[in-house]
Amino acid sequence: MHRLSLLALIFMINPFSFGQRVPERIIEQSLIREKIKQSLSAQPLSPETLWKLGRVSAEGMAADGSFVVYSVSRYSFEDNTSEKNLYALPLPTGNPVQLTTTKGAESVVRIDNNGDVIYLLGGQLWKKNIHVGDPVQLTNVEGGLENVKFSPNGQYILYSQAVLIKNFHSVDKYKDIPKSDAYIYDDLDYRHWDKFNDGRFNHPFVARYVDGKISEVKDIMGKEPFYSPQMPFGGSEDFVWAPDSKSILYVCKKSFGKTYARSTNTDIYQYDLTTGTTQNLTTGMNGYDTNPSFSPDGQRLAWLSMQTDGYEADKNDIVLRDAGTHQKLNLTAHWDGAVNAFFWSKDNRKIYFTAPTQGTVQLFVVDIPSTMRMRSLPRIQQVSAGQFDIAGIVGEMKDGLIVSSTTLTQAAEIYHYSFQSKTLRPLTGVNDVMNASIKETPVKGRTTKASDGKDLFSWVVYPPDFDPGKKYPTLLYCQGGPQSVLTQAYSFRWNLQLIASQGYIVIAPNRRGMPGWGVAWNEEISGDWGGQSIRDYLSAIDDIAKEPYVDKDRLGAVGGSYGGYSVFMLAGVHEGRFKTFISHCGLFDMTSWYGTTEELFFADHELGGPYWDKANEKTYTTFNPITYINKWDTPILIFQGGKDYRVPIEQGLEAFQAAQLKGIKSRLVYFPDENHRVLTGHNAQVWHREFFAWLQETL
Repeated sequence: MHRLSLLALIFMINPFSFGQRVPERIIEQSLIREKIKQSLSAQPLSPETLWKLGRVSAEGMAADGSFVVYSVSRYSFEDNTSEKNLYALPLPTGNPVQLTTTKGAESVVRIDNNGDVIYLLGGQLWKKNIHVGDPVQLTNVEGGLENVKFSPNGQYILYSQAVLIKNFHSVDKYKDIPKSDAYIYDDLDYRHWDKFNDGRFNHPFVARYVDGKISEVKDIMGKEPFYSPQMPFGGSEDFVWAPDSKSILYVCKKSFGKTYARSTNTDIYQYDLTTGTTQNLTTGMNGYDTNPSFSPDGQRLAWLSMQTDGYEADKNDIVLRDAGTHQKLNLTAHWDGAVNAFFWSKDNRKIYFTAPTQGTVQLFVVDIPSTMRMRSLPRIQQVSAGQFDIAGIVGEMKDGLIVSSTTLTQAAEIYHYSFQSKTLRPLTGVNDVMNASIKETPVKGRTTKASDGKDLFSWVVYPPDFDPGKKYPTLLYCQGGPQSVLTQAYSFRWNLQLIASQGYIVIAPNRRGMPGWGVAWNEEISGDWGGQSIRDYLSAIDDIAKEPYVDKDRLGAVGGSYGGYSVFMLAGVHEGRFKTFISHCGLFDMTSWYGTTEELFFADHELGGPYWDKANEKTYTTFNPITYINKWDTPILIFQGGKDYRVPIEQGLEAFQAAQLKGIKSRLVYFPDENHRVLTGHNAQVWHREFFAWLQETL
């Protein structure tokens, strides 16, 4: 059978593709002919095409490595809904088999070596064998199940449900007026992310399980007004069974009201099924402690840990605890980086982990010491390298790892990473045909000298058919966070390939505060939001503006969240550099923001504390965009979500009203039912259409 490298095909089709180091893929010649045909008529990526791409997510792998299960979500424009289905892929090579077709979103709970896949659908457990038979519903539990985990001995089930603990909602407080709708609070944590607190708290439940029937159900947190899984994004990763099935570990921040709103001190608790007692395993560890995971032999417990209470972007380390001696050891304290996620090796001797490094997310490995009283530092090695992200680790094979991977121009797919060749081999190709019909947008790294003399790295995305002899409008992309990464992750909204496909050059700097450049670089932004990071942005745009292909008269700046704050700041200090601005859910007035945002631990750490404390005066004056409103003179588009409680509605409205009253060309796009993000398909199309229409009008 004749075969050809798709990488070679890309070189033939697009001479600029050398700027994008993509994993080599080996495919059949018949597929290549089809891809060549499509590539010759390829079109620039459009918002509509973006939302036609399948969204691939790894669900898990059989313990014996015989197959992997993944899901694909596809969006329907007609229904404005997404449909998610499960697929099984035999390993090391094989053809995918679709497991589910039922309407709804399935999520895998357990994968057995015999081919049985147990999954959640509509709050109930189902089972489907990858080889034979139809799906079978296993449970019919009132109220439904979430975040299910089976005990290792198969006799128990662990799951979560929301429990009414506090009568915050009027219908719960006053039973005789059921048509009322009011919320009554005497403390903070009255709302979080996009929901007001109705007095219900997520709790873990344990029950006996026999052939789909559950009994002896127990809420292991009782009447405690605390969340497990965590709010707002916690899931089954907040639970783990002990290997002997006699106890449960769960993650919880056991604080309430103002203390809850101003703390990140989650702990890992161990609940004993026999005695009903609970023990805190992380007493004295004051930051986030999350993602507990036992070694395959059950002798060691590992988890992710941050040191500082209130600092959500602190250095994230892997901590080890011996099951026998209970001694703890920080495996990565000596390493100048922060861990994203980790995975135990089958032989218990290593932990693989992912972490940002120099504009990408890569694989690393740390050796597990044979004794907790080690005299030398654990050895840490980088395993992978390239212009791609390792988005997640799915499982371990003899010769490598099964991972998910992305680039700025390629949505997630499942790959085999080879330890020997150090290359990625694709296992899925859900979007291969569509990718071949999309014109390439070259991506290159660029290093600039920042105003303080340090190196500043940026990703630059060029338009399709880029011609250095022409001039192009150029956009400065300002990332949010402020401590979130800007790597080779693929986005379905802030998609830099999509922006470049409309004829723009996009420069995306890894400015101060972004992980992947050492702990000190990451920490520099706290308390200095409007300082060096803003100067980094100006250094990046000034540097690329020197290129002959950049139209210096058509520069814009765009961004969301902290990136939206950056746009508001730049609007007052850019000194004529930019012709247009776009801000999504950005912070405009730090004083009103502190008074309305919900996670006060973030505001306290990043701003120094409340506005009435004179020690924080610089944050609320020099680093406050509203301070520079008299210097605003440039068109600006503002997006705002009505259910955004992280950067609440007054921020976007204040900025728009100020721009309008100053006679500045401005536009407000308000989404009543969206939060800090735009999640529904039709609204996302509105977002993109308004985004690009504004650029057409003003740039």
